[in-house]
Amino acid sequence: MNIGIVSARYSQALLKYVTETGNGPQVYSQVRQLEKCLSSLDDMKAIIYHPKATSDKLKYDVLMTALGGEDKAADELKRFLKLVMKNRRTKFLHLMLLIFMDEYRHANNISLGHLVMAVPSEALKRKLTDIVHDETGGTLELETRIDPSLIGGFVFDMEWTRLDASVKSQLNSIRRQFIEKNRRIV
Repeated sequence: MNIGIVSARYSQALLKYVTETGNGPQVYSQVRQLEKCLSSLDDMKAIIYHPKATSDKLKYDVLMTALGGEDKAADELKRFLKLVMKNRRTKFLHLMLLIFMDEYRHANNISLGHLVMAVPSEALKRKLTDIVHDETGGTLELETRIDPSLIGGFVFDMEWTRLDASVKSQLNSIRRQFIEKNRRIV
């Protein structure tokens, strides 16, 4: 059995379902939340992925707790998770969520960007979002992180593009130039 094919089919089915119901943004948001939990919480992974140690009811309850309770979870996502558990495909759940997020972004013209800044800047976030919107006509989903070691400026990654406007990289460039010139002298 090919793990990628199984995961892709379930993800495509969920995408088609939420497109038909019109509840895509809410489901996408909740899928992102679940994926972050599965990526960062080892105890949660152990409960969800162990085939026999826990019941499907416990797995479902853990997933609903990660979403803030069953009453806050989208009906489409609840039905999807129950289907995955009923068909014994929970070991593929993380990959299903990743594929769904990727396909949802592609279908809705959403670009994923990573921004690392020396200090927080809402103006920079807005400017980058506006630039991406003007260039692609789509929206930018921006994941941000603060890294004081940059000294100043920022590093922005989106798909195959990197914009490094940090003081740290400029200082490293100057350092490399000095080293290269000193090699020629000696």
